[in-house]
Amino acid sequence: MIPALIVFGITYVLLLSFQKFRPYIALGSAVVFTFMAGFNGWDVFKAIDWNVLMMIAGTMGTVYLFIESKMPDRLADFIISKVPNVKWATVWLSLFAGIISAFVDNVATVLMIAPVALNIAKKLNINPVAMIISIAVSSNLQGAATLVGDTTSIMLAGNPATGGLAMNFLDFFWYNGRPGLFWVVQAGALISAGILLILFRKETQPIESQEKTEVNDFFPTVLLLGTILLLIVASFIPNKPAETNGYICVALMVIGVLRELIFKKNKTIVKDVFKEIDFYTLGLLHGLFVVIAGIEELGVIATISEFFVKIGGGNTFLIYTLIVWASVIFSAFIDNIPYVAAMLPVVAGISAQLGCPKHLLAFGLLIGATLGGNLTPIGASANITGTGILRNAGYEVKNRDFFRIGIPFTLSAVIAGYVLVYLFWGV
Repeated sequence: MIPALIVFGITYVLLLSFQKFRPYIALGSAVVFTFMAGFNGWDVFKAIDWNVLMMIAGTMGTVYLFIESKMPDRLADFIISKVPNVKWATVWLSLFAGIISAFVDNVATVLMIAPVALNIAKKLNINPVAMIISIAVSSNLQGAATLVGDTTSIMLAGNPATGGLAMNFLDFFWYNGRPGLFWVVQAGALISAGILLILFRKETQPIESQEKTEVNDFFPTVLLLGTILLLIVASFIPNKPAETNGYICVALMVIGVLRELIFKKNKTIVKDVFKEIDFYTLGLLHGLFVVIAGIEELGVIATISEFFVKIGGGNTFLIYTLIVWASVIFSAFIDNIPYVAAMLPVVAGISAQLGCPKHLLAFGLLIGATLGGNLTPIGASANITGTGILRNAGYEVKNRDFFRIGIPFTLSAVIAGYVLVYLFWGV
């Protein structure tokens, strides 16, 4: 076990130090653990959560078609036409970014909504920094709201062998007879919106209605809504294959690609869609799944779980608190995908030792890890994307500009989630 712990520690240090090479590091470590744990080919195959990988790939492909249809731009234009000034435009664009991000990748959401904010700022001759930061943090907030909201949500709902809870789409709305994570996140979003209203209370410059974006193809919107509907329907099917959700997401993406290829004669669509699929994340997860199976086989997960139980004194509430706030701190500086992938089996082990509900600690982990990224400009991909857009547009983003919004936004959302998760599932 000691050599396994050392190799795992080295792997994590390398993942944090060399971000561009993370998939190769994870896959290389997976090969090492395959030999250390004595895995054969079938063991490796079973260790990988194929449902998670297919859901991520399929959803990203469909989202690309949705963005290309310009429907998100049209919806943003509609919102702008209904607001009186910059303050309300910021709040409503942020809420809209959150709603979109509950079903679309966070980075893609920022790429859709940020140009609208830039356009408003240019017309009014105001600085767009605070506006786009608000959109980015709101986008990141909603990642935990639904099954397809973020990679971490997909992992949470995945195979119990990798620490998942085997959740379906509806479980995020109603779980074990109680309100689901969706409502917890929305409570945080409403409180955070109040924070934004206070922060932007002086931004009362009036906004004129803009020319509305034309949408000529509604099929990608139907595809995205169809994906959500089929995921809901699948949740009622008993004894379905573990990869059902993944098959649905990939199938809808393939339908969209074939339509573009056959009926619209778009010869570059296959290449365009594949360019938008995040093979970086897929490769990283592929390797991490095998690494996690290896450290579990070699007893590392059990040892880490025992450590948490020991420092928490066996008190469920104290350990829950430790997991939430440690996740906030870690996710403020590191990518939450490898963190959540490593911690899901740990919280499962802690739950088994304490005899407490596994989902209580897993939900606390997701709340802390997803929302904690909003504390710093580098804590979430959406924040990095937002600041990058501003930099490319010629605007300097200072740390104090980000902290002014990110810290109160994050703390209000995390505190709301921390309290509600424990009230719903801890008592």
